[in-house]
Amino acid sequence: MTKKKSKKLIRILLFLGTIISFYFVPWPIVTAWIMPLPNTVQEQIDKAADYGFDGIVVCVNKKGNQSQFYTSGYKNRENKIPATPNALFKIASVSKLYNAVAVAKLVWDGKLSLEKTLADYLPELYGRIEYADNITLRMLVTHRSGIPNYTDTYMYWVAPKETADENLALVLDKPANFKPDEDYEYSNTNYLLLDRIMNRVLGYATFQYIREEILNPLNLKHTFGSIQDVNIDDVMSGYYVGYDTDLKTNNIGSILTTAEDLSKFIRALNDGSVFRDKKEQEIYSSIYKYEHTGLIPGYQTIAKYHKDIDAVVIQFTNTVNFDGYNWNMSEVMYNRIVKILKKKN
Repeated sequence: MTKKKSKKLIRILLFLGTIISFYFVPWPIVTAWIMPLPNTVQEQIDKAADYGFDGIVVCVNKKGNQSQFYTSGYKNRENKIPATPNALFKIASVSKLYNAVAVAKLVWDGKLSLEKTLADYLPELYGRIEYADNITLRMLVTHRSGIPNYTDTYMYWVAPKETADENLALVLDKPANFKPDEDYEYSNTNYLLLDRIMNRVLGYATFQYIREEILNPLNLKHTFGSIQDVNIDDVMSGYYVGYDTDLKTNNIGSILTTAEDLSKFIRALNDGSVFRDKKEQEIYSSIYKYEHTGLIPGYQTIAKYHKDIDAVVIQFTNTVNFDGYNWNMSEVMYNRIVKILKKKN
């Protein structure tokens, strides 16, 4: 092949590659991202149906714990009940923030040690979880244990387990994903074990401690530890694309709260008022972060504090699929809301 023909072939292949790449571009996401910003948050929220969400609740918590609410779509689409600011929502992995604060408080009190091992606290797991005698409490909190994530087991979300024992059984006697503290990997099993450790040390349920030591001092009266503790009519419905059943009755171990309660907790976490003193806050800062997202079937949560505008922005969306499309759209929605707030600010 001559040099001239070779260059021509390369140009043709590059052209074809470009055409193919355009075919696979998620155009709805790109379109949503590049559209001009509306003037108000409510105008953006009103596009929720265009983004593929049945319902959305947004709380903007400003200085002085003053909250503004924005809703669109349905709390329950079957009965055409509009989304409401005070609906309870399953916040999934955002629950880890509460548990990490509880760990910090118990460490400050001397009831837990970050350097003690899983085998020290739960000796029955020695030989059932690899490296149990080397995995420290700190490694569990910071996701550096190497213990497999039970929600990553094959087809887990087709039929989620409802008890901690059932979830733990999915990873017992399985090899570690890596040696303790040699890598980072997000694992829900870590926090299942932390909950079990705190239950044993306290002699009662971890959420009771969270309520007494975190929620009550902050006057957060609309945060609950289980779907069993609430009036089901107060819970926002959750939907999975292609599956008609409302998922709100599924008991999958998530904390439920309102957007306002969550916003006040995130502010207290970031301004330090959830902690008793600087030492306790330093313990927390050494083990976990100050914002979180959550994703389970039917429920997506984004909870963050934005220092430059001194605002906590909470977003709940109640329609999910697991090819990533709905999550990407929720992030586009959230980022556009924050841009509008910063522009107004």
